[in-house]
Amino acid sequence: MRLGKKIRILVADDHYIVRIGLVSLVNTAGDIEVVAEAADGSQAIELYEKHQPDLVLMDLRMTVKTGIEATIEIRRKHPKARVLVLSAFDGDADIRKAFEAGAQGYVLKSSTGEKLIPAIRAVAAGERWIPREVAHRLSSRNSYETLTTRELEVLNQIAKGLANKQIASHLGISEYTVKDHLKSILAKLRVADRTEAVSVSAQRGIIQL
Repeated sequence: MRLGKKIRILVADDHYIVRIGLVSLVNTAGDIEVVAEAADGSQAIELYEKHQPDLVLMDLRMTVKTGIEATIEIRRKHPKARVLVLSAFDGDADIRKAFEAGAQGYVLKSSTGEKLIPAIRAVAAGERWIPREVAHRLSSRNSYETLTTRELEVLNQIAKGLANKQIASHLGISEYTVKDHLKSILAKLRVADRTEAVSVSAQRGIIQL
Protein backbone atom coordinates (compact mmCIF):
# COMPACT_ATOMS: atom_id res chain seq x y z
CA MET A 1 0.00 0.00 0.00
CA ARG A 2 1.44 3.36 -1.03
CA LEU A 3 1.82 6.17 1.47
CA GLY A 4 -1.05 8.65 1.32
CA LYS A 5 -3.27 6.38 -0.75
CA LYS A 6 -6.57 4.97 0.48
CA ILE A 7 -6.72 1.34 1.59
CA ARG A 8 -8.54 -0.45 -1.22
CA ILE A 9 -10.61 -3.36 0.05
CA LEU A 10 -12.79 -6.14 -1.30
CA VAL A 11 -15.79 -7.06 0.89
CA ALA A 12 -16.91 -10.70 0.59
CA ASP A 13 -20.12 -11.77 2.36
CA ASP A 14 -23.03 -13.82 1.01
CA HIS A 15 -25.66 -11.95 3.04
CA TYR A 16 -26.71 -8.87 1.06
CA ILE A 17 -27.90 -6.81 4.03
CA VAL A 18 -24.74 -7.56 6.00
CA ARG A 19 -22.56 -6.73 3.01
CA ILE A 20 -24.29 -3.41 2.42
CA GLY A 21 -23.90 -2.55 6.10
CA LEU A 22 -20.19 -3.37 6.00
CA VAL A 23 -19.65 -1.25 2.89
CA SER A 24 -21.46 1.70 4.50
CA LEU A 25 -19.45 1.31 7.69
CA VAL A 26 -16.10 1.03 5.94
CA ASN A 27 -16.82 4.00 3.71
CA THR A 28 -17.17 6.23 6.78
CA ALA A 29 -13.41 5.97 7.21
CA GLY A 30 -11.71 8.57 5.07
CA ASP A 31 -8.64 6.44 4.41
CA ILE A 32 -10.49 3.29 3.25
CA GLU A 33 -12.55 2.61 0.15
CA VAL A 34 -14.47 -0.47 -1.02
CA VAL A 35 -13.47 -1.27 -4.60
CA ALA A 36 -15.52 -4.47 -5.02
CA GLU A 37 -18.17 -6.65 -3.36
CA ALA A 38 -18.39 -10.43 -3.59
CA ALA A 39 -21.49 -12.50 -2.82
CA ASP A 40 -19.64 -15.83 -2.53
CA GLY A 41 -16.16 -17.30 -2.24
CA SER A 42 -15.75 -17.97 -5.95
CA GLN A 43 -16.65 -14.39 -6.81
CA ALA A 44 -14.19 -13.18 -4.19
CA ILE A 45 -11.38 -14.97 -6.03
CA GLU A 46 -12.44 -13.52 -9.38
CA LEU A 47 -12.76 -9.98 -8.04
CA TYR A 48 -9.42 -10.18 -6.27
CA GLU A 49 -7.79 -11.02 -9.60
CA LYS A 50 -9.55 -8.10 -11.27
CA HIS A 51 -9.03 -5.39 -8.66
CA GLN A 52 -5.92 -6.50 -6.70
CA PRO A 53 -7.13 -4.82 -3.48
CA ASP A 54 -4.91 -4.07 -0.49
CA LEU A 55 -7.11 -6.25 1.72
CA VAL A 56 -10.00 -8.71 1.56
CA LEU A 57 -12.64 -8.52 4.29
CA MET A 58 -13.71 -12.16 4.13
CA ASP A 59 -16.73 -13.94 5.58
CA LEU A 60 -16.06 -17.59 6.46
CA ARG A 61 -19.21 -19.49 5.58
CA MET A 62 -20.30 -18.60 2.07
CA THR A 63 -21.84 -20.44 -0.85
CA VAL A 64 -20.09 -21.87 -3.94
CA LYS A 65 -16.72 -21.60 -2.18
CA THR A 66 -16.23 -20.95 1.52
CA GLY A 67 -14.16 -18.09 2.86
CA ILE A 68 -11.51 -20.64 3.83
CA GLU A 69 -11.33 -22.02 0.28
CA ALA A 70 -11.25 -18.53 -1.20
CA THR A 71 -8.48 -17.44 1.17
CA ILE A 72 -6.37 -20.49 0.34
CA GLU A 73 -6.70 -19.90 -3.42
CA ILE A 74 -6.07 -16.16 -3.23
CA ARG A 75 -3.02 -16.63 -1.03
CA ARG A 76 -1.71 -19.44 -3.24
CA LYS A 77 -1.75 -17.18 -6.29
CA HIS A 78 -0.83 -14.03 -4.40
CA PRO A 79 1.32 -14.84 -1.33
CA LYS A 80 1.37 -11.19 -0.24
CA ALA A 81 -2.44 -10.87 -0.26
CA ARG A 82 -3.89 -9.59 3.00
CA VAL A 83 -7.05 -11.23 4.34
CA LEU A 84 -9.04 -10.16 7.38
CA VAL A 85 -11.75 -12.63 8.35
CA LEU A 86 -15.00 -11.17 9.66
CA SER A 87 -17.21 -13.93 11.00
CA ALA A 88 -20.21 -14.52 13.24
CA PHE A 89 -18.59 -17.76 14.36
CA ASP A 90 -16.15 -17.79 17.27
CA GLY A 91 -15.42 -21.52 17.46
CA ASP A 92 -11.78 -22.41 17.98
CA ALA A 93 -11.77 -24.72 14.94
CA ASP A 94 -13.14 -21.95 12.67
CA ILE A 95 -10.47 -19.53 13.89
CA ARG A 96 -7.67 -22.07 13.49
CA LYS A 97 -8.77 -22.95 9.94
CA ALA A 98 -8.82 -19.26 9.00
CA PHE A 99 -5.26 -18.64 10.12
CA GLU A 100 -4.03 -21.90 8.60
CA ALA A 101 -5.61 -20.80 5.30
CA GLY A 102 -3.49 -17.65 5.38
CA ALA A 103 -5.67 -15.00 7.01
CA GLN A 104 -3.74 -12.38 8.98
CA GLY A 105 -6.60 -11.31 11.23
CA TYR A 106 -9.94 -12.44 12.64
CA VAL A 107 -12.73 -10.15 13.80
CA LEU A 108 -16.14 -11.19 15.12
CA LYS A 109 -19.24 -9.67 13.52
CA SER A 110 -20.42 -8.79 17.01
CA SER A 111 -17.56 -6.27 17.16
CA THR A 112 -18.36 -2.61 16.63
CA GLY A 113 -17.03 -0.39 13.87
CA GLU A 114 -14.57 1.01 16.37
CA LYS A 115 -12.86 -2.39 16.35
CA LEU A 116 -13.27 -3.25 12.66
CA ILE A 117 -11.71 -0.12 11.18
CA PRO A 118 -8.47 -0.39 13.23
CA ALA A 119 -8.29 -4.09 12.29
CA ILE A 120 -8.51 -3.23 8.58
CA ARG A 121 -5.77 -0.63 8.92
CA ALA A 122 -3.50 -2.96 10.89
CA VAL A 123 -3.82 -5.97 8.59
CA ALA A 124 -3.46 -3.80 5.46
CA ALA A 125 -0.23 -2.48 6.98
CA GLY A 126 1.14 -6.00 7.35
CA GLU A 127 0.29 -6.65 10.98
CA ARG A 128 -1.62 -9.57 12.49
CA TRP A 129 -4.90 -8.84 14.26
CA ILE A 130 -5.99 -11.25 16.98
CA PRO A 131 -8.45 -9.68 19.45
CA ARG A 132 -8.49 -10.86 23.06
CA GLU A 133 -11.67 -12.94 22.64
CA VAL A 134 -10.22 -14.66 19.56
CA ALA A 135 -6.92 -15.35 21.31
CA HIS A 136 -8.85 -16.86 24.22
CA ARG A 137 -10.69 -19.23 21.89
CA LEU A 138 -7.43 -20.32 20.30
CA SER A 139 -5.78 -20.95 23.65
CA SER A 140 -8.74 -23.01 24.83
CA ARG A 141 -8.21 -25.32 21.87
CA ASN A 142 -4.98 -26.57 23.43
CA SER A 143 -6.99 -28.29 26.17
CA TYR A 144 -8.83 -30.48 23.63
CA GLU A 145 -7.62 -33.52 21.74
CA THR A 146 -7.84 -33.37 17.95
CA LEU A 147 -10.26 -35.67 16.16
CA THR A 148 -8.80 -37.99 13.54
CA THR A 149 -9.94 -37.88 9.91
CA ARG A 150 -12.03 -41.03 10.40
CA GLU A 151 -13.58 -39.65 13.59
CA LEU A 152 -14.57 -36.51 11.69
CA GLU A 153 -16.18 -38.67 9.01
CA VAL A 154 -18.16 -40.56 11.65
CA LEU A 155 -19.12 -37.30 13.38
CA ASN A 156 -20.42 -35.80 10.14
CA GLN A 157 -22.56 -38.89 9.54
CA ILE A 158 -23.91 -38.66 13.09
CA ALA A 159 -24.81 -35.03 12.39
CA LYS A 160 -26.89 -36.25 9.44
CA GLY A 161 -28.90 -38.40 11.84
CA LEU A 162 -27.56 -41.77 10.70
CA ALA A 163 -27.53 -44.74 13.06
CA ASN A 164 -24.33 -46.70 13.72
CA LYS A 165 -25.29 -49.46 11.29
CA GLN A 166 -25.94 -46.93 8.52
CA ILE A 167 -22.66 -45.15 9.21
CA ALA A 168 -20.81 -48.46 9.06
CA SER A 169 -22.34 -49.25 5.68
CA HIS A 170 -21.66 -45.76 4.31
CA LEU A 171 -18.00 -45.72 5.39
CA GLY A 172 -17.32 -49.37 4.65
CA ILE A 173 -16.33 -50.27 8.22
CA SER A 174 -17.83 -52.50 10.87
CA GLU A 175 -20.50 -51.35 13.29
CA TYR A 176 -18.13 -52.23 16.12
CA THR A 177 -15.53 -49.84 14.66
CA VAL A 178 -18.15 -47.09 14.46
CA LYS A 179 -18.98 -47.60 18.14
CA ASP A 180 -15.28 -47.45 18.96
CA HIS A 181 -14.88 -44.18 17.05
CA LEU A 182 -17.97 -42.76 18.73
CA LYS A 183 -16.56 -43.57 22.15
CA SER A 184 -13.35 -41.75 21.25
CA ILE A 185 -15.28 -38.76 19.86
CA LEU A 186 -17.30 -38.37 23.04
CA ALA A 187 -14.16 -38.52 25.15
CA LYS A 188 -12.25 -36.00 23.07
CA LEU A 189 -15.15 -33.55 22.92
CA ARG A 190 -15.91 -34.14 26.62
CA VAL A 191 -19.59 -34.77 25.99
CA ALA A 192 -22.05 -37.42 27.18
CA ASP A 193 -23.89 -38.45 24.02
CA ARG A 194 -24.03 -38.11 20.22
CA THR A 195 -26.54 -35.23 20.30
CA GLU A 196 -24.26 -33.19 22.51
CA ALA A 197 -21.29 -34.16 20.32
CA VAL A 198 -22.98 -32.66 17.27
CA SER A 199 -24.00 -29.51 19.16
CA VAL A 200 -20.57 -28.86 20.67
CA SER A 201 -18.65 -29.63 17.48
CA ALA A 202 -20.91 -27.27 15.51
CA GLN A 203 -20.40 -24.50 18.08
CA ARG A 204 -16.65 -24.95 17.88
CA GLY A 205 -16.66 -25.01 14.08
CA ILE A 206 -15.41 -28.58 13.83
CA ILE A 207 -18.37 -29.45 11.59
CA GLN A 208 -20.94 -27.34 9.76
CA LEU A 209 -24.61 -28.19 9.95
